[in-house]
Amino acid sequence: MTTLKPLSRAHAGMIVRVRVLCGFLILFAILIIVRLYFLQIVHGDEYQKNAMGQYTQMNPTIENRGTIFFTGKDGALISAAVMQSGFTIAIQPPSIKDAQDAYERINAIVSLDRARFMAAAMKKSDPYEEVAQRVNEADAQRVRALKIPGVILAQDVWRYYPGNLLGSNVLGFVGYKGESKTGLYGLERSYQDTLVHNGNGLYVNPFAELFANVQDLVASDPATREGSIVTSIEPRVERELEKTLDDVIKTYTPKLAGGIVMDPHTGEIIAMGVRPSFDPNTYNLAPDPSVYGDPLVDGRFELGSIMKPLTVASGIDAGAITPTTTYDDKGCIRRSTATICNFDQKARGVIPMQEILNQSLNVGVTFIADTMGHSTFTHYIQAYGFGQKTGIDIPNEVTGDISTLGNGNGPMVNYAAASFGQGIAVSPIEMIRALSSLANNGILPNPHIVTAIKYDSGITRKIPITHGPQVIKPATAETLTHMLSIVFDDALLKGALKMDHYSMAAKTGTAQMAQPGGGYYKDRYLHSFFGYFPASSPRFIIFLFTVEPHGAEFASATLARPYMDIAQFMINYYNIPPDR
Repeated sequence: MTTLKPLSRAHAGMIVRVRVLCGFLILFAILIIVRLYFLQIVHGDEYQKNAMGQYTQMNPTIENRGTIFFTGKDGALISAAVMQSGFTIAIQPPSIKDAQDAYERINAIVSLDRARFMAAAMKKSDPYEEVAQRVNEADAQRVRALKIPGVILAQDVWRYYPGNLLGSNVLGFVGYKGESKTGLYGLERSYQDTLVHNGNGLYVNPFAELFANVQDLVASDPATREGSIVTSIEPRVERELEKTLDDVIKTYTPKLAGGIVMDPHTGEIIAMGVRPSFDPNTYNLAPDPSVYGDPLVDGRFELGSIMKPLTVASGIDAGAITPTTTYDDKGCIRRSTATICNFDQKARGVIPMQEILNQSLNVGVTFIADTMGHSTFTHYIQAYGFGQKTGIDIPNEVTGDISTLGNGNGPMVNYAAASFGQGIAVSPIEMIRALSSLANNGILPNPHIVTAIKYDSGITRKIPITHGPQVIKPATAETLTHMLSIVFDDALLKGALKMDHYSMAAKTGTAQMAQPGGGYYKDRYLHSFFGYFPASSPRFIIFLFTVEPHGAEFASATLARPYMDIAQFMINYYNIPPDR
């Protein structure tokens, strides 16, 4: 029998040292592999550009900026805003001997503005004048081969939007503020600190790089770290929405048209569009800078009768009415010093609450506001989030103006008008958030567009979804959904849009436009429309509006069919199963 001898202390110590050494070697190998990954994969393009800089002048204003991504329905990321590389052609006027010859030789390759070139060449005291931007590499190589004294090729990058107009009011653009480039509108502005990358990331200590990656993982707010942003905008849905808005503009020639498609449960914006709009690649060519903003977020409007479902829901939730409650509709009533009338000034007699929505009766919702009490009505208006910012991640969001309601003790006419969406002005994003409570079991969602931050390290951090308060009971939301389904099936265009296998909950809004100084125009209207589907288990809510359309008085004529075009596209595109 063989007996094992215990290791000597010297022998045991040697084994420990070997193990420690092996551990260091393994760690070193891991660091080398990680560093090679960043050199060849993550920063490979940057090194290639840097190599180009060895034989071209570097543009001092060059910037590195993260990408903005749209998200396809399958989760694929589609670039919506990227950095594109190329060259700027500049001249040193003191070194240009024959300006006409230099112009002709370069212009044969790259189209130049002759007047601009000649004016630049005349500035003999100026050492640097740009004459052409955004020149591709092939043309730049041909210009370089000319070897014209005084001609400089400066490596450059610029912001490029592959979709052109697609989602432009959401994206915004990058431009100059003073002498520095920055995001000026849309997500480019609101996520400026995330998107702008300080430094080229080429010569980073590998230990520091690993530490930075750890910070990417543990940062409490993902947006505080530099990276790219991932949005919930689905490009095909966005294109369908914008095509529909183009059709509305062409058919009814309004001053403005806009729309939102949103998940009423999560608050994720699937599409958001405005017309007129602009191409962020050539934003400087827009005839009116007002198109750069997003009136769905930074505009306030009296949106009219799409407020009525919220008034009915408030009355039911407060216990002031039930769906079977009746009232005597006289067509017109006096409140304070004003007369409140139905759209046609006709009396309906004794009718139930459903007919208030079916026929969009102003006198009916005034009855509900009076019955629940004005302070209670005001409480619900505030609970729906009107008069508060939604917090959507688009800059310049306005706060709705519900000041006419005070604390519930103002003139009676103010509550009558507010019950059918006049006298108070709110943003479309406020309105779709409030209406989403009807599709979301009484809970307000928090509208948002950015869903994740994608870091240069390859790590992606999702932004947690948060929810607003419960503003009405789930049973109230279910009741209103049923009532709005009846509106869509039976009352809207006399049932012409009813679908055999899908239920829709929807309502129109037609509001007179307010005149400066008080009162309302008798021939100018704002039309609005909202709907969510399938009504029994809503996947999406759609909001549309148009300002001063021509050729049709009511929103049922201008927006009902455009809504259906988008809804049917969504049903087919997302393969939504029928609910009846």
